[in-house]
Amino acid sequence: MTNATVVGNAPEIDEIKRVVQLYVDGFQGSIEKLQEAFHKNAWIFALDADGALATDLISDRFERWANSQRVVKSRFIAITQAGEVASVLLGFDNSENLEDSWVDVIALLKIQGTWKITNKTAAHSSRAAWAKP
Repeated sequence: MTNATVVGNAPEIDEIKRVVQLYVDGFQGSIEKLQEAFHKNAWIFALDADGALATDLISDRFERWANSQRVVKSRFIAITQAGEVASVLLGFDNSENLEDSWVDVIALLKIQGTWKITNKTAAHSSRAAWAKP
């Protein structure tokens, strides 16, 4: 994981990064990691390379994501924590084809003492050229 810009005081940065990394690692065949990372009612809003918007309940994607066996790595660009709410700007980099990478804005809440991803807003890297690796 590379260095990220931290906005303000983020005392739980390591735990926030750990939860986001569970999401990334879930693409290597682990629905369990995805389930641990995301709140059961989390949503995704994503623009693909053509600019088409997809919205879904993220849990509906778990099986497809885990079975994709996509080789991706996380690149933490910026992290903000304000009490029990946090956000992560993440480079979701496809190791096999950098042209098919994504930029994610991930929202997290600390719910009953546990950080959970509640929303993922993403754009294909071709739509966010400034954030390419």
